[in-house]
Amino acid sequence: MSATLRPTSAHWGSYQVVVEDDRVVGVRPDPDDPAPSPVMANTPAAQHHASRVARPAVRRRWLERGPGPDPRRGAPDDDYVEVEWATVLDLLAAELDRVRTEHGNAAIFGGSYGWGSAGRVHHAQSQLHRFLNTIGGYTRSVATYSHGAVEVLFPRIIGTPAANRLLHRAPAWTQIREHTELLVTFGGLRLSNTWTTSGGRAAQTAGPEMRAASEAGVEFVSVSPLSDDTPEDVKAEWVSIPPGADTAVMLALMHVLFTEGLADTRFLDRYTVGADVLRSYVLGERDERGDRPGVERSPEWAERISGVPAGELRTLARRMAEKRTLVNVGWSVQRARYGEQPLWAGLALACCLGQVGLPGAGFASGYGSMGNYGGGSTPMGLPRMPQGANPVDSSIPVARIADMLLEPGGRYDFDGEERRYPDVRLVYWAGGNPFHHHQDLERLTGAFGRPETVVVHETHWTATARHADIVIPSTTVLERDDLTASKGDLSVRAMPRAVSPHGQARDEYDTYADLAGRLGLREEFTEGRTSAQWMRSVYERWRSLVARHGAEVPGFEEFWERGRVEMPGRVEDEALLGEFRADPEGRPLRTPSGRIELFSETIASFGYEDCPGHPVWLPGPAVDGADDGFPLVLLANQPSGRLHSQQDMGAHSMSQKVGGRSPLRIGPGDARACGVADGDVVRVSSGRGSCLAGVVVSDALRPGVVQLSTGAWYDPSAPGVTCAHGNPNALTEDVGTSRLSQGCTGQTVRVRVEPFTGPVPPVRAFEPPVGITVP
Repeated sequence: MSATLRPTSAHWGSYQVVVEDDRVVGVRPDPDDPAPSPVMANTPAAQHHASRVARPAVRRRWLERGPGPDPRRGAPDDDYVEVEWATVLDLLAAELDRVRTEHGNAAIFGGSYGWGSAGRVHHAQSQLHRFLNTIGGYTRSVATYSHGAVEVLFPRIIGTPAANRLLHRAPAWTQIREHTELLVTFGGLRLSNTWTTSGGRAAQTAGPEMRAASEAGVEFVSVSPLSDDTPEDVKAEWVSIPPGADTAVMLALMHVLFTEGLADTRFLDRYTVGADVLRSYVLGERDERGDRPGVERSPEWAERISGVPAGELRTLARRMAEKRTLVNVGWSVQRARYGEQPLWAGLALACCLGQVGLPGAGFASGYGSMGNYGGGSTPMGLPRMPQGANPVDSSIPVARIADMLLEPGGRYDFDGEERRYPDVRLVYWAGGNPFHHHQDLERLTGAFGRPETVVVHETHWTATARHADIVIPSTTVLERDDLTASKGDLSVRAMPRAVSPHGQARDEYDTYADLAGRLGLREEFTEGRTSAQWMRSVYERWRSLVARHGAEVPGFEEFWERGRVEMPGRVEDEALLGEFRADPEGRPLRTPSGRIELFSETIASFGYEDCPGHPVWLPGPAVDGADDGFPLVLLANQPSGRLHSQQDMGAHSMSQKVGGRSPLRIGPGDARACGVADGDVVRVSSGRGSCLAGVVVSDALRPGVVQLSTGAWYDPSAPGVTCAHGNPNALTEDVGTSRLSQGCTGQTVRVRVEPFTGPVPPVRAFEPPVGITVP
C-alpha cells in the first residue's frame, strides 16, 4: 500500500502525517507554516507505542476488594486486569451511582485540565464536564497552573473585562513592530513556548514576527537567569538575575523614576489609585504593613539581591522612560512563592512610565509564554462543544488538588474567602496528567491513595493512569474526526481521521453516552446525536453566530471538503487599556475606584501577609540566602522537546535526553564544584525528594542556577530515588503562591547536584503495568 498524507492539528500546530498500512510512519510540516514546530516529530513513535492503553483495565486490588482508600494506589508493582467493555461500563456506572447517592455529586471531582486534544468536539475537558453535569454535577477546579496568579490578582486591580483582555487580547506583534521602541521582558521570550496554543495554530507566526520586530528596530531586553531565553535573532540584551529577584529589580527601576523625576505623575494621578502609597514604600518611608519606616528600594539595594550593578539598573530605567516601552512579565515568573508580586510590580512600573494604553506600550503578561499571545484575537468566538451547567457549587484552586484529597473539610484562604475542602470520594480524570503539572509527587501519590475510586480516561499508560482504579482506553486525535481552532487563529481546520483506533480504544463521547445510558440519562447527554452529528452541529452553531455579526463562512460540507476556512473578524489588537486611557471617566475600569489599583483597599482588607495591598518585596526560598545544604536554584521551565509530558517517548523528545533521562543544564563552574561533567547521570535532591538526570554543561545559565525542564514521565520504580527519569516535580514544594491566588509554585526549588554512584537503574516510565499484555 502506498503512503498517503493526512492533515491534522495538535496543540503544537497543524501538520501532516504520513500513513502507510494504517500506521503513522512519518510527519510533514503544513506547507503554509513559515516556522513549523519540531515537536511534530514525536507523533509516529507515540501513536503506536507499547505504552498505549489497548483495552479497559481495572486495578486488581480495587476489583477484588471494592472501592476504598488504598495507600498502594500507584505502586510500581501494582497490577491490572483487562476486562470487557460491558463489564467496565457496568462497574463504573454502579460506582458513580453509589457515590452520588451516598455522598452527593460534590463528592465527585471532575479533574480534566483540558490539554488532551486540540479538537473542539472530542475535547476531553468538555466531554467529561458535559457528562458529569448531565448526571448531577461535580466539584471542579478553577484557574490554571500556567497563570493562576494573573487570573485572581488582575480582576482585583484592573477589573475582570480588562484582566481577560490582558490574557487573550494583547497588542499584536505587528503593533509592536510598528510602535514599540523598547520591549523589556521579565522571564524571557522563550521561542519553544510559542509553539504551543490550546487548540493549535494554523501557522507558527510568533518567531518570525519577533524577528521582524527586531529588524524594524525594536530593542529587546531580557531579564532572566538564562541567556538563551529569547531567540538569538532578536539580539536581546541579557540582564542576568537569579530566579525570584524580578520584583526587587522592578522596585529599583521605580525608585529611579521617582527620585529622578522621570515618573509620569499626571498619568498616576488620573489613571491610578495608590501611587502615593507605592512611592512611599519604594522610597523607604513605610514598610509593607504601612505602620513603620521601611527599606529604601534603591538600585544599590536591588544589586545586593539580584547581582545587577546599580548603574546598569539606573541606565535601564532611564532608557525605559525615554522610549516607548512595553513591560512584559512572562507566565513563568509568577509560578513561585509570592508570584503575585512581580505581576503587580510590573504593572506598577508600566504605570510609572505613563505609557499604559498607548499602542505597543504599557504592560503585558504572556509574550513568549504561548503561541497565540500577541497573535490577534477572534471576537466572534470559536466552535465549542457545549458542557451544560454544573448544578454543584463546589470548587478548588487547581493547584490545591493534593490538599483537597488529603484534608477533607480543611480550611484554606482563597481570594478573600475562607473556604473548606470538599470530601471527595471519586476522582474522574480525562485529558490531563497531574503527575506532570503538580508539585511534590510523593505527596500527590499519597493524596491519590485517599479517594475510594480513581477513574482515568487515557491514550497511554501515564503516571496518572497508573494511579487509577479504572482505566478507560481513549482514541487519539489521529483516530477520530474533529475540527479545531485557537483564540486569535488564522483559520478553522478539519481534522479527519488518519488511522484506525488502537486496540479497543473508543471515542470518549461514545463511552460517556453508554455510561449515561446505564444511568438513565443517555438522551440528556447525547441530545439524540452521534459525535459526527455533534461536529456538524457545533460548526453550524458557530456559523450562525458569525452570520449574526455580519460575516459569512461556508456550510459544513464545503468546509470539510476544503479542509479549512479563514477565521472571520480576526482583529490585530493594538493596546491594553487603550479605551480607558482615552476616556477614564466614560470608560472606567470595573474596580472599586474605576482606576488601576496600585494599592487595593480590598486586597489589603484580606489581611494576607503573603500578599499585602500593594506590590512589595517578599524574598522567596530561591533568593532568601539560606541554602540548607541545597546551594543551587533549579529552574523547572517548560520543555522544548514536547508539550508538557505529551509524547515524551517520541523521537524529538528522546533526542534531547542524556542517558535516557531528562537533561539537567548546569554552568561550567557549578559543574566543577559539583564534580560532574557532560553526559554524567546525577542525583538532584531537594528537601522533598530526588531524581536522576543527565548532565549538559552550558554557559547559558547564570552561576548558581541549574535548569531541568518539566515533562519527563514520572518513574518511581527505582529504590532510593523519587524519580529515576528526571521529573523536577519530584523536588518541588506543594505550596501556593499566596493566600490570595493559591497559584502554582513549581518554577523554582533549591537543590543539590551530585554524581550518582552505583549501578544506574533503568527507566521504566514507558512500560505498561504488570498484568497488561503488550500486543
